[in-house]
Amino acid sequence: MSILIKGGTVVTAEQTIRADVYCADGKIKQVGDKLDVPTGAEIIDAGGQYVMPGGIDPHTHMQLPFMGTVASEDFYTGTAAGLAGGTTSIIDFVIPAPQQKLMDAFHQWRDWAEKAVSDYSFHVAVTWWDDSVYEDMGKLVADHGVNSFKHFMAYKNAIMADDEILVNSFSRALELGAIPTVHAENGELVFQLQRKMKEMGITGPEGHPMSRPPEVEAEAANRAIRIAQALEVPVYLVHVSTQEALQSITTARSNSQRVFGEVLAGHLLINDSVYRDPDWERAAAHVMSPPFRPKNHQAALWHGLQSGNLQTTATDHCCFCADQKAAGRDDFSLIPNGTAGIENRMEVLWHHGVSSGRLTMNEFVKTTSTNAAQIFNIYPRKGSVTIGADADLVVWDPEATKTISAKTHHQNIDFNIFEGMEVKGVASHTLSNGKLVYKTGELTVERGAGKYIDRPPFASYYDSVNKRRERNQPTAVAR
Repeated sequence: MSILIKGGTVVTAEQTIRADVYCADGKIKQVGDKLDVPTGAEIIDAGGQYVMPGGIDPHTHMQLPFMGTVASEDFYTGTAAGLAGGTTSIIDFVIPAPQQKLMDAFHQWRDWAEKAVSDYSFHVAVTWWDDSVYEDMGKLVADHGVNSFKHFMAYKNAIMADDEILVNSFSRALELGAIPTVHAENGELVFQLQRKMKEMGITGPEGHPMSRPPEVEAEAANRAIRIAQALEVPVYLVHVSTQEALQSITTARSNSQRVFGEVLAGHLLINDSVYRDPDWERAAAHVMSPPFRPKNHQAALWHGLQSGNLQTTATDHCCFCADQKAAGRDDFSLIPNGTAGIENRMEVLWHHGVSSGRLTMNEFVKTTSTNAAQIFNIYPRKGSVTIGADADLVVWDPEATKTISAKTHHQNIDFNIFEGMEVKGVASHTLSNGKLVYKTGELTVERGAGKYIDRPPFASYYDSVNKRRERNQPTAVAR
């Protein structure tokens, strides 16, 4: 199959140029004017539209077993919904249960993901520590294309990583050329505040943000950054939701520390008033961690994107329907944490970012695609419009409008956190590995067409740190 995208304007992280794009055999073959292409190529008329790298969502949880249930979105429905919104790749999370071997969990997630319709990769969480975890981290990097490891500083008595685990895992990541990622919330403080709320008789969804105030995230973010600083390892903070955590990132980056920050589309646009909705189901539908914050935090997060101190946008796509959320009707701490967004991330960010003047088109591409590809070492294969790159592309119609609704979305969930939001600027066509999979509302996907993407370890920075340490400060890596 070959496709010529003709008459559009190519927008990348670096430039905006008028060019046609020819794709064949799953790759971008030519970019420019007056291309010499074989006869018979399917032509997409992109006149008046923009041609951009497909979106990369670096934070999803498809089919996740969590809090006594399993996320309603699996790898088939979730990646299909992403394609409908212009997202062509995801990085999901393998989350071993306590004492479960990392390799066993990784293979389980690989099996689940065989049904994906677009490309995918994995971060692997470190939820406990012994010599087998040390060894499995090495196998994952060397043999299975994993270059990032997740650490939950929250969820006490479940998957929480304490400081000992953080130090051991961060040290091993540095040795391997992998990057630690962190869910920054003080799990002990959350646990104690949850107990306090319930002792006060607060059992509804409003207790969720009350038990996870901004200080909970601020303390954990600063602690993770300082541990990374001491060990000289880069660190990536997921779903940054507070101005205090952003300040810790900004300060560290200003001191030349390699710290990266991710923000969710929902945290940029939704405030904590949703938890005071008199309709219990609507309030519970917004329960996720970290919770949605007061409006002043949203303004700060936009500034973080504009300044480059936050580099990526994600969704933390983790779907639970009303009957699943109902498990916490009498106890907010039992409401499964998670919301959706993979289908709408790019369109809400275009509307509220580019159209509002907060972001340029090039910054939009950076924060929805290219920066994630570069941070997680799959650039320029992903996140670029260059010869030889995977033909993962979105044709973006800046004039098209839609009203977001759970009644019309492709996500396998009965609620949409952006319900009723009118947006201008949507995907008209999406290509995944050179195949036209979405066209003006029509989704045509093939079960299992998605490929697992290896992400090689990082080299130069890690090598220089490790060599200097061997030369000047020989120490054994904690195990």
